[in-house]
Amino acid sequence: MANDKAFVQYVVDQIDPSADMRYRAMFGGYTLYSHDKVVALICDNQLFIKPTEAGRALIGKPEEAPPYPGAKNCFLMGDEIDDGEWLTKLIAVTEAELPKPKLRKKKKKKA
Repeated sequence: MANDKAFVQYVVDQIDPSADMRYRAMFGGYTLYSHDKVVALICDNQLFIKPTEAGRALIGKPEEAPPYPGAKNCFLMGDEIDDGEWLTKLIAVTEAELPKPKLRKKKKKKA
């Protein structure tokens, strides 16, 4: 999975700062977070949005595909990434519908 960091940055830059976007390289792709919730993946320089009912309602009839082999289908975005206002709205409705991330418990060190 080849990913161009400039593409990742372009996608993130399209989204309004109020979405509190950040990204992290993981497993050959990038995971995108909004308010600490995983909302999207970038794999092979393609943007995949986590599927939600609100996202589906906004998109209409989304193209769906797995971001990597064996993964569940996500909404595959095309030229929509160039519309920052629309993409920001999609990220916002997706983030609002997703559950809060579970806090990880730290393992205690054995003495």
